[in-house]
Amino acid sequence: MLAPLAHAERLKDLASVAGVRQNQLMGYGLVVGLDGSGDQTTQTPFTVQSVVSMLTQMGVNLPQGTSLQLKNVAAVVVTTALPAFAQPGQLLDITVSSMGNAKSLRGGTLLMTPLKGVDGQVYGMAQGNVLVGGVGAQAAGSSIQINHLSVGRISAGATVERAVASALGENNLIRLELNHTDFSTASRVVAAINERFGSDTAAALDGRVIQVRTPGSSDQRVAFLGALESLNVTPAQMAAKVIMNARTGSVVMNQAVTLDTCAVSHGNLSVSVSTDTQVSQPGALSGGQTAVVQNAQIEIKKDPGKVLLVKGGAALADVVKALNAIGASPQDLLAILQAMKAAGALRAELEII
Repeated sequence: MLAPLAHAERLKDLASVAGVRQNQLMGYGLVVGLDGSGDQTTQTPFTVQSVVSMLTQMGVNLPQGTSLQLKNVAAVVVTTALPAFAQPGQLLDITVSSMGNAKSLRGGTLLMTPLKGVDGQVYGMAQGNVLVGGVGAQAAGSSIQINHLSVGRISAGATVERAVASALGENNLIRLELNHTDFSTASRVVAAINERFGSDTAAALDGRVIQVRTPGSSDQRVAFLGALESLNVTPAQMAAKVIMNARTGSVVMNQAVTLDTCAVSHGNLSVSVSTDTQVSQPGALSGGQTAVVQNAQIEIKKDPGKVLLVKGGAALADVVKALNAIGASPQDLLAILQAMKAAGALRAELEII
């Protein structure tokens, strides 16, 4: 049978430029203006401590022993991602998540919150009105809720205050990192780059990293990287792999999976236990008492196993057709595929997640 045709892909879909990445930011803040749906201060003391600290910084000193009963304030965690080459003044979208027992953040306002990176430095400041994509109501013990109320977003709610230094193009060299380690694909990428931009432009350091020489000036480097990302490369065929999720019974396989002819015997054993509750009522004037009697029934059912001949296939459609002929459930298919692999009939790598 003919092998499946490989399609060329853009280099930007196969690899990324080393150092061109986003950085995660996180901050702790307060959301105010809630309609009685904030944190319960008796169970979230950190919310009260945060409010007292904020008031102290603003010149408001509370008397000793003051007990605050806050219903319109919620402690939240603010998260976002700082994109590559972000500059001070750039706006970012942020996600605001309740970390206490607030019922809803709907209608709240996030107070000025510093956003820090993993190095502890402040890279942004966040503030704004929280938009929650849900609604809920409750009365007389009944409640209804649509979507999630304890997480919201603020579009353009953070401002970048510090830029991350980038060493892109240092010494007129950059590194391309393949999304998946593959020596064949790395060699094909090097050949495509050298054919397009001249020999000795690219060199593979290993099966994942490729070193590329770039022009000296920044504008020429940007144009070079733009042309480099648009370069079409035909990647090597992926290794045959079957992914099995033991918790959900999901089975996913790629097009490189093949199957040799084999025989499979499959049978099901099911045990069902049912309990029937009955009330025993004594006769009139007998002096007996009413009793509850439970009658248990146990049934064991074993389906006869059949030996099925599974024909081999060199295409994914043939493999799926052969597995469907077994008639097994997804959970049973996990054990059958493992047995096929052990018998040498399944030409693929099994990965259980």
